[in-house]
Amino acid sequence: MSALKAGDSFPDDVVFGWVPPTPENKDITACGVPTKFPASSQFKNKKVILVSVPGAFTPTCQANHIPSFTGKIAELKAKGVDQIVVIASNDPWVMSAWGKANNIHDEFIIFASDDECKFSKSIGWLAAPTRTGRYAIVIDHGKVTYAELEPAGGVTVSGADAILPKL
Repeated sequence: MSALKAGDSFPDDVVFGWVPPTPENKDITACGVPTKFPASSQFKNKKVILVSVPGAFTPTCQANHIPSFTGKIAELKAKGVDQIVVIASNDPWVMSAWGKANNIHDEFIIFASDDECKFSKSIGWLAAPTRTGRYAIVIDHGKVTYAELEPAGGVTVSGADAILPKL
């Protein structure tokens, strides 16, 4: 598979790992139990922003990329976004902890693992051989309506400010 572009169908069989939020694992030190997040089937009936970052708790990701979404939740919902899925190459426990560190405790924004960068490799959008690239894909009921890979450093095409006008 090659890079996705607007008009493409989101691929079948895309699955990420994640730890669903529960009252029992609300604390950042609570591990929870990882499970599969069947992205392809979930995205068929929703308007979703898939956001990929090179790593959890890394400077640009934490200081710029994630806050661009957490600070605009109301605006994103007003544009019809049902869910934001943040992925990185980190394991599901690290991604879960990163979500909790950003005060995310529901399923509007989920933090999931692109295990072994399987999905990112399939579209050719990697930051390094073992790191997911920095990109954003908007999927509206199974169809890609926006897909952009950051050209180099920074958050210019994959942050909420770039995506909101495209919704």
